Amino acid sequence: MISDLTPTQFNDLAEILFPDVKEGVDAYEAKFPERNIDGAPVTRFCPSPTGVMHIGGVFAALISDRIAHAHPKGVFYLRIEDTDQGRKIEEAYDGIYSAMRSFDVQVNEGIDGKGSYGPYVQSERLDIYRAFTKELVRLGHAYPCFSTPEELDEIRKKQEALKLRPGYYGTWAVGRKNSFADITKNISEKKPYVIRLLSRGSDKNQRKYNDLIKGEITVTENDQDSVLIKSDGFPTYHLAHVVDDHLMKTTLVLRGDEWVSSLPLHLELFAAFGWSVPSYAHIAPILKQDGVGRRKLSKRKDPEAAVSYYVDQGYPTDAVIEYLLNIANSDFEPWRAANLILPNSKFPLRLEKMSKSGALFDLKKLDDVSKNIVGRMSADEVYQHVRVWSQTRDTELHDLFGKDEVYTRAVLNIERGGTTTRKDIGKWNDVREAVGYFFDDVYADLKSKLDIATTLPASVTVEQCKALLSEYAGVYDANLDKVTWFEKLKEFAGAHGFAKDTKEFKADPSKFKGSVGDIAMLLRLALTTKTKTPDLHETMKVMGVDRVSARLKGFIA
Repeated sequence: MISDLTPTQFNDLAEILFPDVKEGVDAYEAKFPERNIDGAPVTRFCPSPTGVMHIGGVFAALISDRIAHAHPKGVFYLRIEDTDQGRKIEEAYDGIYSAMRSFDVQVNEGIDGKGSYGPYVQSERLDIYRAFTKELVRLGHAYPCFSTPEELDEIRKKQEALKLRPGYYGTWAVGRKNSFADITKNISEKKPYVIRLLSRGSDKNQRKYNDLIKGEITVTENDQDSVLIKSDGFPTYHLAHVVDDHLMKTTLVLRGDEWVSSLPLHLELFAAFGWSVPSYAHIAPILKQDGVGRRKLSKRKDPEAAVSYYVDQGYPTDAVIEYLLNIANSDFEPWRAANLILPNSKFPLRLEKMSKSGALFDLKKLDDVSKNIVGRMSADEVYQHVRVWSQTRDTELHDLFGKDEVYTRAVLNIERGGTTTRKDIGKWNDVREAVGYFFDDVYADLKSKLDIATTLPASVTVEQCKALLSEYAGVYDANLDKVTWFEKLKEFAGAHGFAKDTKEFKADPSKFKGSVGDIAMLLRLALTTKTKTPDLHETMKVMGVDRVSARLKGFIA
């Protein structure tokens, strides 16, 4: 039986299984020396290239980045875990790298050729895993298993019938019953096999573990002889990440809490090698409100689950980052309110403040955060962002913004830089709707679709609208400051039967009654086709007297 093999036999078995592995583990330890970082954190983000990048991945990467770089010598690296060759998608590699750049995650190693602890793609590290698996066999902690899929299925069915825990453990780990002679015979006959951990654990034993997010948790000792090397020669996640985190000198592993159940296995692997264990922090999933309940944000059901959604919609990078920080730590919002001009990198993110059960993702809240951020931008910043975004995602808008840069920047500068800021733009995909009417071609298209009769204020008929706009077109003075302009507008309203002040004016019964607000709405509707826009005085100043006059006359016609 496997557990009865002598140290010499385990040593011989290691040579039989890995005759081509000549470089021992000591050589690899020498290639990856300790980092000279004065105790700073070394964190990592390790996505699998199996589909589109999930916003939860950016969330985990951002947290890892910020925790590492809270220390001046901290290191955050990117490692691609692509050992599941059957599920990998070639395009996904670039998607991962692009997401890190798009969301300004500060990656020290593993991207753009940076780092001396690589390769940073697991499929390029197979020799390393083979060397360390050989060492596990030599130490008596791993063995070859020749159980077929059919035999494993039969074991599962028997366990189900007996209502026992499923898995390959104890007496159910039939591969343990092979003798040294059985093993060498099977290898000589080229029977397919995997390499399994020879677990020393017991499900009767429990231990406490301090998770940096969840706090103290109780885990049951691992007793499963889990697969370490698959029949195709590729390692499983369990082996590969333990070896890599050791060699790359990772001090803190942040990962999804679906891996909590595997923690005992990983602890056993570290112990089998005789290595110190990094700290673990298991992140609860991002949730979405679904009716009265909550569920995980799903790439299949929710477009906002994909990172590409935020890029395509044109959310500013800082908006997404600040929202993710907000759901990571609930005290980010008051911190931001007290530190409006500080970069969000100054926020003291704390793992113990993260949700243990899952943070709720709310697109409406993200929009509010984004509108605040865009509102604080200068017109030049907004202009440049829109030009870059629209070049590939709205070429018509891109061309429109390029025709008259001075006019476009003036449009974007309306209600910007004062004590209150406009909130009509939260993402670059909002810009066409928010300011498109300033451009004559877009305005003409909007006007052609407008049902004027149903849009006018209740106190105004179509004929009255024409008469008022016709007269106002002749008296509008573009040189007036806002206060004087508004006083003149009130006088105009009063002179035409509007109730400026009921004590001072008595409206002509033959005329309609209303307020200066009705006049303002008529002007806004005629000039923009909208009932709500940024400041009307600024809008008219930017449009200029010729455009204002032409639009009023055209609207009347």
